Amino acid sequence: MFRSKPILLAAAAIATAQPAWAQQKFENLDRIDSLVAMTVGANLGEPGGPVAPVDRRLKLAACPSTPAVDGPLFGAAIVKCDALGWRIRVPLVAGASAAASGPVPRAAASNRFTPAARPVPTENVVKRGDPVQLMAGNAAFSVSRVMIADEDGAVGETIRVREDKKSAPIFAQVVEMGLVRIPGFKDF
Repeated sequence: MFRSKPILLAAAAIATAQPAWAQQKFENLDRIDSLVAMTVGANLGEPGGPVAPVDRRLKLAACPSTPAVDGPLFGAAIVKCDALGWRIRVPLVAGASAAASGPVPRAAASNRFTPAARPVPTENVVKRGDPVQLMAGNAAFSVSRVMIADEDGAVGETIRVREDKKSAPIFAQVVEMGLVRIPGFKDF
């Protein structure tokens, strides 16, 4: 009888420790959906809101703090956990959000609540296989490189470009014929 008490105590300790041990290992994707909806101010499927819920197959490590949501930027919200270093992109429905079309032009910068005029893609100014100048930078510096377009694109659209057929693609926004830029760099 005396020997069974330590075994019972150990079993009880394991039983109570299991919930702490089996705590959420992965980020709550419903929480991410809610954070994105609150940040962009629109619910799932509404103009300016997420196109679809976050893919339930994702197994993101549980963030120790609340994940940060940036955007909308180029038609998506970026959810990231700086503590763990993961980041996902949540596509947004085109519509109500002025920021979804990219940076606000300088003329509208004084009133950031004024919707920016979104360019209507009329025709493709970059064709697949065309050489394009890839630009990155801001007012203080700029870097450019000649790349090859993997897709057709109109002004304002995001397309894939690459240095050669073996290199990894890079997403870039079409600025004008033969010129694309890296999203995220504001003024150059």
